[in-house]
Amino acid sequence: KEALKNTAGISFLAAEGGEEDIRLRGFPLQASGDIFVDAIRDPAFYDRDTFNFDRVEVLRGSASMLFGRGSTGGAVNQVSKVPRLINENQAELTLGSYNFVRAVADLNVHTGENSALRINAMANTADNDGAGSRIRKAGIAGAFRWGIGERDEFTASLFYLENRNGINYGLPWIRPSATSPVSDTQMLPLPPQNYYGMASDVNEGSAGYGTFTHLHRFDADTELRSQLRVGRYTRDQRASAIRLCRQSTANPDCPENVTLDDFGSSTQLTRGTNLKKQDLDTVYGQSDYATRFQAWGVRHEMLTGVDFAWEKKKVYAALTPAQGGPALVKPKTTAGDPDDGAWIDESSRVFRTASQYDAKGVGIYAQDLIQVAPAWKVLAGLRYDWLQGDYDTFSIPNNATSPVTTSSYRMKVSQWSGRLGLMYQPTPLSSYYASAANSFNTSGDAYSLSASNVDIPPEQSVNMEIGARIDSDDKRFTTRVAAFWTNKYQERNTDPLVNLVTLSGKRHAAGLEVDLSGRLTPRWEVFGSYMWLPIANIDVGAATGESQGSRPSLTPLYSGTLWSTYQLDARWRVGAGINFQGWQTPNRNPGWEVPGYVTGDLMAEYVASESVSVKAYVNNITDVLYANSLYSAHYVPGPGRMLQVTATLRF
Repeated sequence: KEALKNTAGISFLAAEGGEEDIRLRGFPLQASGDIFVDAIRDPAFYDRDTFNFDRVEVLRGSASMLFGRGSTGGAVNQVSKVPRLINENQAELTLGSYNFVRAVADLNVHTGENSALRINAMANTADNDGAGSRIRKAGIAGAFRWGIGERDEFTASLFYLENRNGINYGLPWIRPSATSPVSDTQMLPLPPQNYYGMASDVNEGSAGYGTFTHLHRFDADTELRSQLRVGRYTRDQRASAIRLCRQSTANPDCPENVTLDDFGSSTQLTRGTNLKKQDLDTVYGQSDYATRFQAWGVRHEMLTGVDFAWEKKKVYAALTPAQGGPALVKPKTTAGDPDDGAWIDESSRVFRTASQYDAKGVGIYAQDLIQVAPAWKVLAGLRYDWLQGDYDTFSIPNNATSPVTTSSYRMKVSQWSGRLGLMYQPTPLSSYYASAANSFNTSGDAYSLSASNVDIPPEQSVNMEIGARIDSDDKRFTTRVAAFWTNKYQERNTDPLVNLVTLSGKRHAAGLEVDLSGRLTPRWEVFGSYMWLPIANIDVGAATGESQGSRPSLTPLYSGTLWSTYQLDARWRVGAGINFQGWQTPNRNPGWEVPGYVTGDLMAEYVASESVSVKAYVNNITDVLYANSLYSAHYVPGPGRMLQVTATLRF
């Protein structure tokens, strides 16, 4: 998430299960499985970490031709670090606000003439992440690469990440007074680091996978790259949705209504029980054949490939007291008493298998980039996907553990995806393009089916785009501009919290993106990203959910970032930047707008030698209070002001 904040057009949904779904151009990424590691799907919900990544790529626009299902707004590809033929090691230690401690090691060993080993490790703890959640995580990854640069090159790698983080599930919205309209709804006037959940709440999880890669070079122009990955992901979330305490049978001492007029340190807050326990096992394989050749008088760059996927997810439900589970009661708290230490024995809960989803998929694709003239290229691609999902739910009576009633559903999808593009490159410093591509999302993207969605056809979308990339004469500065139009048909609104499954019909969005990066002078470096989305509309609405004619939720009018660094001398470098976002609405457009925000960051770096450097970073320097992840019933605030200092040792 921290890495993605430097990309315009990104917004976040504080989803019903504690997941933080990512939106790009107003369309979901995580919920549709559009997160990848080394171009292989990484669909599980877990708190990711960048310790083993070389970079994070954001691919914008419909891309089902490349990745299969999903990819309406784009995709995020996390590129892992790979062993190199050098001896190079680096260790980092970061200390910061709220007892933040993070240690990272990156060790690269040249083991032989054409082989190398790389190990990355990380441990991170903090009492608070600046937004109410503690951090407790550790990870290790290793990769061995041999035959580097030879005809046959191999890589075997292992990755494991374990989280025992806290979780700020979200704070409730509030109105200024009893007579205020719903449009006046706003955030609570509370510091973002305040935590009102239980001390026993936890967001545990693990991600472990092994990958084997083989690269065969037929010649300088042709290669075959094959990958196989086997993974297992676990998640065990015990969270508390925080709500304003209102009078009820369970809470007779609370007021009938709570507004800002009477909100204060003695205002009572309730803690819900929000559990999410699940396992996901995956097997992915793909093989890409890339070649360059001359045929029919023109130059071709062709990519063809095949991939397969097997995913099995199990979801567990806790037994209620009537079914034989423990009777755990969470006490109320007050707004003036965060981190009160209240605790229950979460380990006493008893779980059963509530559902399981078994999915299989095969894709085959081909793409050709054709040089039709010295300055002109045509891109054409086509992909076919076959998908099958089998979903079983296991229900039991409200007051017993048997009998178990099984309901089974099967989804089958056969789908074509394509892309077409035209590129004009009049000089080595400039290129211009136009493209069109489609994508699809199935009902089983969220690993669940029901009678109400099993027969719903896949969502369809088409993205059309024109753009340009222009480099400076010295190639030190690059500017990218793109204008896009995305139409989504038969859009499905699914919210498990309220059991809502509908097709809202159709929506469209159109906007402009500008990215710039590079050096204005040898000492002055600038990075910027901006998205303007003036056109976004629900064209055909649903009976419930987002209404026809409204702007889609979680779709800010504008967003962006600007970051600049300046090299004062051989040892000192300073930097400053801003992140900003316009107003937007929570999911399902509940009737109010969440204000936009601007935050500022500062950085200073001192290089003592080639081996030692120290960097200080201040996030949200003015301590702006803003809502970062949105849901119709609650929000998660953005981190407040924090200081972190990192010492780096290279050896």
